Amino acid sequence: MALGRIGGCIRILLHDCPSKGLLCGRIQSDCMACRVGAKRHLLSEDVVKLQEFQQRKQAVAHQVSGSKSRLLKYHEDNSNVAFGEFKFGPLFMRLCYELGLEEMAAATLTDKDMRGFFSDSTSFNIAIDMLFMKGLYESSLDVLRDMKNQGVPFNKDTFTLATGTCYKLNTPESYRICTALIEEEQTKGHIMPRHAYCFTVALPLRQNDVERAQSMFCQIMSTDSRICQYLKVLILAMAGAVKESLSVLTLALGSSSPAFIKKPEFTQEVVNLVRLRSEDSPLMARVEQAVSHLQQAGQVNQRNVDEMLCHTPMGKKRMPMGIMDERRISRRTLRPLQSTLLSE
Repeated sequence: MALGRIGGCIRILLHDCPSKGLLCGRIQSDCMACRVGAKRHLLSEDVVKLQEFQQRKQAVAHQVSGSKSRLLKYHEDNSNVAFGEFKFGPLFMRLCYELGLEEMAAATLTDKDMRGFFSDSTSFNIAIDMLFMKGLYESSLDVLRDMKNQGVPFNKDTFTLATGTCYKLNTPESYRICTALIEEEQTKGHIMPRHAYCFTVALPLRQNDVERAQSMFCQIMSTDSRICQYLKVLILAMAGAVKESLSVLTLALGSSSPAFIKKPEFTQEVVNLVRLRSEDSPLMARVEQAVSHLQQAGQVNQRNVDEMLCHTPMGKKRMPMGIMDERRISRRTLRPLQSTLLSE
């Protein structure tokens, strides 16, 4: 069944969607509108490369043109699924991303008949991101399990997606999985991205494990980001450290940063918790005063921590078209490289 699904998508990619056709234009228009409006996916355009996928569609069609039987025979003969620098998996996943076929993507990745076809982390990451964006967190976790069982290595994007999925599920089981994943990586001496660490701090807080949250926060190498400041105050407030929470808020008020540098902000959710924990304490009046001053200074916003965590990274600045990497020839096949899109 998986081979049939892939064949159908190949036909869409190569034949049924001419660059100026009405259907293709509608798909691109709808997809772009959805992508711009989406706020809950975790991969940047640098990884998903949907825009580049659409721009390179005709070039890809030229490279892999041929009958369905020829393409599937190629899979049988080439376990590393590489045609020069080309990998089919990420291309197929980007097509699913464009068409909104996240369930097909997940089913294909986990199909036993397709083992070895998707041997790269990018294919799995794009599929998991699609599922995450649609709120299909159990399916995301299933794909992550299958990725691990197939021996596909996790990269920094995978860790962000994995910890984010566990955070959104917020169950004892997902907490156990997240903890085991972190401990395994620490044993190997690997350093996870800050975004993933933030999820591993927020999940224990949701599970009322403040001690674990504190431990994970201490492992973040740079805590100068806005979300890290939010998490720091949340940890202090949940631990009952009202004095320390007040110190952070007061320090933000007294910031001497130049006018063109935005002053520290806190969410209403965070300051409400500090106020709640300060009730009936000697510091209650000072907390109320600090919060009032922050609100007057415009340093309290209505975003919640969940919105801050589940954001799409900006990604790196793209080079203008035509400025290519110095290596234009594949070292393995001596064929010209067409695009980084085809090699991931």
